[in-house]
Amino acid sequence: MTAITLIAALGSNRVIGKDGDMPWHLPEDLKHFKATTMGHPMVMGRKTFDTIGRALPGRRTIVITRDTTWSHPEVEVAHSLADALFLAGPADEVFVVGGGQVYAEAMPFAQRMVLTEIDAAPEGDTFFPEWDRAQWHESAREQRDGFAFVTYERG
Repeated sequence: MTAITLIAALGSNRVIGKDGDMPWHLPEDLKHFKATTMGHPMVMGRKTFDTIGRALPGRRTIVITRDTTWSHPEVEVAHSLADALFLAGPADEVFVVGGGQVYAEAMPFAQRMVLTEIDAAPEGDTFFPEWDRAQWHESAREQRDGFAFVTYERG
């Protein structure tokens, strides 16, 4: 079975976005995202893809959209999370990279979360879903100045 991992950067208030962008600029987080997702399929919503603006090299990009006419070069299109996971096929790990609605839909199926926890509570309009911490245990933490890379495993 393919492992599903949620990867996100979030403020202490669970904010992940504001006005279609991230409310912070952390080059170290972007490098961490690239290193973690390289070689794996990534599933995202269309708004998240629009924020990125292109398919990222070295990773399959699967975009979920309700718009049956939407397409983009180098991107595979799905119309539901189930379709996106089917498209991802047999992979050792599939990364769900946003946004808020896609994270919420994928949360019940995720085995792992790789979160950049930012020591700030910025204003925003998109949030990482609430999650039951009793269902997860922290398996790794790399503290940085003002944020931490934290991995959680279900169970």
